Amino acid sequence: MALMAVLAAILLPVAAHAADATPGASPSASPSASTAPTTGTAINVLLTNQSDKAADGTAKPIPGVTLNVTDEAGNAVGSGVTDAKGRAIIAVPAKATYKVTLDEKTLPEGIALGDGTADSVTVAVRLDGPNNFAAFPIGVQAKATTGFGDKLSDSIVSGVKFGLIVALAALGLSLIFGTTGLTNFAHGELITFGALVAYLFNVTIGLPVIVAGVIAVILSGAFGWLQDAVLWRPLRKRGTGLIAMMIVSIGLGIFLRYVYQYLFSSETKPFSDYTNQARRDYGFIRLADKEVAILLIAIVAITVVCVAMMTTRFGKAMRAVSDNPALAASSGLRVDGVIRNAWILGTLLSGLAGVLLGVNSQINFLMGFKLLLLVFAAVTLGGLGTIWGALIGSMVIGLMVEVGPLFGVPSSIKEVGALIVLILVLLVRPQGILGRRERIG
Repeated sequence: MALMAVLAAILLPVAAHAADATPGASPSASPSASTAPTTGTAINVLLTNQSDKAADGTAKPIPGVTLNVTDEAGNAVGSGVTDAKGRAIIAVPAKATYKVTLDEKTLPEGIALGDGTADSVTVAVRLDGPNNFAAFPIGVQAKATTGFGDKLSDSIVSGVKFGLIVALAALGLSLIFGTTGLTNFAHGELITFGALVAYLFNVTIGLPVIVAGVIAVILSGAFGWLQDAVLWRPLRKRGTGLIAMMIVSIGLGIFLRYVYQYLFSSETKPFSDYTNQARRDYGFIRLADKEVAILLIAIVAITVVCVAMMTTRFGKAMRAVSDNPALAASSGLRVDGVIRNAWILGTLLSGLAGVLLGVNSQINFLMGFKLLLLVFAAVTLGGLGTIWGALIGSMVIGLMVEVGPLFGVPSSIKEVGALIVLILVLLVRPQGILGRRERIG
C-alpha cells in the first residue's frame, strides 16, 4: 500500500511554540520547533505520515528530515530538521517568497518520494513570527529494502570519510601534544574556527566555497600562531605546569565556544554550495561529488603531512623536540620555534577538518566540541604523541561510529560503540595501538 505524507504548515502562536520547546534541548540541533527563535520571520513546517496513524487517528510525525530554504535568486537562507514531533521552524531574513525543499536522502528508511512528486514548494512569507505556511502533499511510497551488503558498503565508506576528517583533527592534536605535552581541551574550538571562517567568507562575503575554505585554512594557521604568541609561549616561559595549562585550555575552550554562539547564533546553517547532491554509483559504492572531494582532500593533506614529518628537516626537528626537548635544545634546535610551527600546523589541520565537516554536513557553533571526544579517543587509541597512531585510531573510531548502527547501536548514541572499543583496547594495551610502554614513577 502506497504511503502518503503531507508536508503541511500549521499556525502556531508564539506562546505555544515556546511551550512545546523540549527542555534541555541541545543547541546544536538544526533549527526546529525546539530551537528556532520565537521572534522575527519564520516558516513553520510539520511533516506527518498520513498512511501511518496512531490509534486515535493522528498521523505519526516524520522526524529527522532536512528542509532547506532558498530565496528567489536561489541563495540558501536557512535550513531545519524536523524534531520528534515532525516539526521544524526555519527562520528567514525578511518577508519575501521562498522555496522549501525536502532533502530526500534524510527520509527515514523505507520511505521515499513517489514518482513525479515534487520535493519543493514555494512559500510566500507575509507575516511576522512562525505563522507563514503553505500546505502541499508529498506522496511517498514503500521503498525497496536495501540489502545488508549495500548498507554495509555505504556505512564503511561513510566511516572512512568520517575517520579521515577525525584524522585531520587528531593529527593536529597529536602534533601539539607531542611537542608541548599539553592536552588541549580547546582543540574542538579550533575545528569550529575553520568552519565558521569558511562560512563567513562563503555566505556573508559571497566567495565560492573552495576559495572560502582555502582562506579559512590559512587563517586557522594564523590563529594557531596567535594563540601560541599571546597565551601559550608566555605561560611556558613562566614555567607554568601542564596541569595548569590544561585548565587554561578548558577555560579558553568555553570562552571561544560562547563567542562563536554570540557571533554565529545557535542555529545550524549550510554553505551556499554543495548542500544537496545526488550520489553516483562507483561500482560497489555510491558517493556524491562533495564526498569524493572530501576523501581526496583529506588523503592528500594527511599524506603530505606524514611525508614531511618523516623526510624533511622541519619534521625531524619536530620529532626531536617531541622525543626530548632538553636534548633538542642542547643540540642547537630552537625549541620555541618548533613548538610555534607545531601550533601553526596543528591548528591549520584542525581548521581543514572543520571546513570538510561543514561541507559534509552543516555548520554549528558546537560542531568541534561534539567532535572533540572522538578526537581524544582516536589519539588515545592509537597512542599519544604518534602521528601513525592518530591515523589508525581515527579510522577505527570512524568505522565504529558509522558501522555500529548496522549491528544494533541506536543512531542517536552511535558514538558510544566507538568509546566502548576504546575502553576494551586500552584494557588490553594501555599505551594504545602504537604507543610505547613507559615506566611511571
